[in-house]
Amino acid sequence: MEELQKEAERKTRCVLVGEPGNNLRELKSLIDTLGMETVSAITLSRLEVQPAYGMGKGKAEEIASGAKECEADCIVFDFTLEPTKQRNWEKLSGLPCFDREEVILRIFASRAQTHEAVLQVELARLEYSLPRLAHMYGDLARQRGGNYGAKGSGETQLELDQRQVREKIFRVKRELKSVAAGRDTQRKRRNKVSVPSCALVGYTNAGKSSLLNALTGAGVFVENKLFATLDPTTRRMRIKDGGEVLLTDTVGFISNLPHTLVNAFKSTLEEAVRADLLLIVIDASDVNAEKQYETVCRVLGEIGAVENERLVLLNKIDALEKDGGRLAELRAQFPDSLSVSAKEKTGFDELGDKITGAVFGKRCKCVLPQDKSPLLADIRKGGRILSEQWLEDGVHVTVYARGKSLALIAPYLVE
Repeated sequence: MEELQKEAERKTRCVLVGEPGNNLRELKSLIDTLGMETVSAITLSRLEVQPAYGMGKGKAEEIASGAKECEADCIVFDFTLEPTKQRNWEKLSGLPCFDREEVILRIFASRAQTHEAVLQVELARLEYSLPRLAHMYGDLARQRGGNYGAKGSGETQLELDQRQVREKIFRVKRELKSVAAGRDTQRKRRNKVSVPSCALVGYTNAGKSSLLNALTGAGVFVENKLFATLDPTTRRMRIKDGGEVLLTDTVGFISNLPHTLVNAFKSTLEEAVRADLLLIVIDASDVNAEKQYETVCRVLGEIGAVENERLVLLNKIDALEKDGGRLAELRAQFPDSLSVSAKEKTGFDELGDKITGAVFGKRCKCVLPQDKSPLLADIRKGGRILSEQWLEDGVHVTVYARGKSLALIAPYLVE
């Protein structure tokens, strides 16, 4: 009985295989997040273009033999494993074999909570599995149509399954379109009140949800694991002079983020595309912070968020208190960044000032001639009016203004 309990509690044991120069640190984190155990990690000295295994047969046999010796339950590759190679590896090793993309898909599936997230993950999973159905079957001609010699064979089981998957993809896309329409309606309602929007974007586990909670008291679920939250959460954030902005926490990015997921989460990622300001959150305590920033910028380019104003936040600086040299290095790398800590709530005053300046503009005073009072409507559209006094010599106003609004009132500015 104890042995059965131990077997039920035993984690799935994995052998990891990575391309040259890859220390597999990130894949290990993904495996840990999935609740599996890494028993062996192999970094290849070279990756060959081989039709069967993606490497020489001798090396493939060595990896398969090593996996059996360490009693592994599966082999996980940190690079794309085409359907044919996946089938070849499973025949050679006798073990389930899958790649980084499937690991990420499984994590997303375990994290999805809302109806939209479940649909998005289901769409990505179906699109990923469609070309891989073939390796599930041996003899595929399981159906015959008509008399022998009179008609050709009917649909194979594979063709039936592929058709069913395509039909399900169509249904999920249709349902997602409906959900996206609802999200668009919510966005239009928010736009009617003319509240600027900011989106927290960054590498997974950079501390975006913790920042949202610290800045707004949102109460979003936080865990020190990759992809702890998938659904965007929008909350109002109070800033200087009684103003407010909408702050949205988005799904985390990762290197080699599967395109199936980018496409599936398109409606969610649109929150970043439409934001007035992107707050790019970097985990300052991570040794790969610079590479993670490059990955975030690349994904932002893929989703079309290239013209949005950006502000880089070096988060988790509390973890670098004993390593001032590393923090100085990051500040030199990102000269216009802000150093903050969601845990200690440090740097928030300066962050509020930066957000105010980015979304509302420069604080200034001006005296408008009374015949120029219609300019107040233009200021309200692109900025904020803090105070307004109608006196004999004109309209005395204190405003936040930028761009076109600032240019309109420039002739009437006072010290």
